Amino acid sequence: MKTNTLTTYGFLIKQLPTATAFIDTNFKLVYVSDKWIEYFNLEYHSSLSKHLFEIFTDADKEWQECLEKCFKGNTEQGLQSTKNAAGIEKWFEWSNVPWYDDEENIIGAIIQTDDVTHRIASELKLDKLENLLKDQSEISKVGTWEYNLITEQVTWSEMTKKIHEVAKDYKPNLESALNFYKRGHSRNTTAMLVHNGIEKGESWNIKSQIITPKGKEKWVVSAGKPLYKDGKVTRLIGTFQDISTQVEAEIKTEESAQLLRTLIDNLPLNVYIKDAESRKVLVNQSECDYLGVTNPKELIGKTDADLYGEEIATISRDEDLHVMNSKKSIIAKRTVNIKKDGKSTSFLTSKLPWLDIHGQSQGIIGISLDITELIQKEDQLRDLINVTAIQNKKLINFAHIVSHNLRSHTANFSMLLDFLVNEKVEEEKTKIMDMLSHASVNLMDTLENLNEVVDISTNVNLEKKPIGLNEQITKVEQSLSAFLHKNKVQLTNHIPDDITVKAVPAYIESIVLNLMTNAVKYKHPDRDPRIILSARKLEDNTILFSIQDNGMGIDLNKYGKKLFGMYKTFHNNSDARGIGLYLVKNQIEAMGGNIVATSEVDKGSTFSVYFNDKD
Repeated sequence: MKTNTLTTYGFLIKQLPTATAFIDTNFKLVYVSDKWIEYFNLEYHSSLSKHLFEIFTDADKEWQECLEKCFKGNTEQGLQSTKNAAGIEKWFEWSNVPWYDDEENIIGAIIQTDDVTHRIASELKLDKLENLLKDQSEISKVGTWEYNLITEQVTWSEMTKKIHEVAKDYKPNLESALNFYKRGHSRNTTAMLVHNGIEKGESWNIKSQIITPKGKEKWVVSAGKPLYKDGKVTRLIGTFQDISTQVEAEIKTEESAQLLRTLIDNLPLNVYIKDAESRKVLVNQSECDYLGVTNPKELIGKTDADLYGEEIATISRDEDLHVMNSKKSIIAKRTVNIKKDGKSTSFLTSKLPWLDIHGQSQGIIGISLDITELIQKEDQLRDLINVTAIQNKKLINFAHIVSHNLRSHTANFSMLLDFLVNEKVEEEKTKIMDMLSHASVNLMDTLENLNEVVDISTNVNLEKKPIGLNEQITKVEQSLSAFLHKNKVQLTNHIPDDITVKAVPAYIESIVLNLMTNAVKYKHPDRDPRIILSARKLEDNTILFSIQDNGMGIDLNKYGKKLFGMYKTFHNNSDARGIGLYLVKNQIEAMGGNIVATSEVDKGSTFSVYFNDKD
């Protein structure tokens, strides 16, 4: 009867809808349900009478200890993982109760199990996700927050509390949360955004400042989003991120950029950066001023072809490519830039390769020093040196002339005075006195000539004025009218009335007077003098004035180098002093011009004066 009862009992247990097993106090399986066999992927008959822990070899001691307590009348529960025959890990919750016989004796334990593998996996996944989020939150300093409109409860995550520098058990409300924001723009703006989130369902993301209870100011990004239920906003959720480090880095970067910008904008140099296509990506104020723009954006993206002529742009592009390809700098190269308006500027230009972090060329850095004024000063200095050299040469010549002429006059005076002292005859003394008088007049003439030379040599910067050339011709012609009439001079004037020259008024009159007088003084003895005057403006704005005569002419092969020398005469005229052409040449050169003579003996001479039309 007992056997049949057990058999019937085992049949009923086999059909139980839960995974159930009966074990005796020796941990041997007596009955198992089909669900048990299915759950653990076992063989029904081979499993019966087996030791429980022969089947579950990976079971922990806690389960065995709980079963032993169960044999003593306790009910135990627990969680256990195991791998089935296929090697798949499964989790189950077990409930152990004592197994009693008909006489209330404990003969074993009844084990009921429930497959919780899916739940455990979800919990593990959730734990893993929460740990991951926590780690990410720690790294990125991003916390979360929530505001429940129904309960008016504000919830902060651990990181949000950490950012606010409050205790972990701190419980904020809406008012206290907003009061953390810095008074003014940050607090007002955030309060308005929260209000709009509640009333209008608007999301937000804003950078602002908070002040922690420790008095520390922090930059944060707070974001919020409304959640709806039955068409109404019931909650606001969002994130809270500490970006103080980033903002401070941005501020320092901006300050450094501003400092660098201030530096390059105040350098007396043109600074620019070009990309690989020679397009400007940065220019300083000096470059803007040079190119005539007020805003650097007007130059960004432009190439030299947009700013200069084709020739200059091509040269610059070739230099850029050389620097980028060779990665070698061009240092202090003297260049000339001609803008499209024709203005020319001289620079000392350096071009350096602009390399990326991998050492590859991505453009050039250009630095140019405007040396236009310096070159002008150099030219002026060179001119001054040349003038000084000429003046020194003239001074030496002048010193020789003075020394020679005055020594001659002095010797003559000394000799005549000796004669006068030693002479007894009154008639002879009278003759000597006449000779002394003539010597005195000659000395005065010499001194006047020398004074004229000194006057020209020491007044090289006299102011030039526009003067009508024909006005001067007329003036000289009037002053020489008797002289010209007496010598039967035929004067022909081909000078246009609108021709003007920039000259020193006193000099221009002296030049015309000396040249016209010489043309008459050195007339040919066999014909009446004829003078032809002409003038024209040359391409370089120089005025060419010519005076042609039909006089005796000069042998230039013989006297050409001495023609404009002081006290040089080439004819036997009694009134020739050899000073006129010397004065003319000095006066013309003092005004920045020059004079050229062409002549043929017995046919006449032509003197061509080139007036420099510049100041």
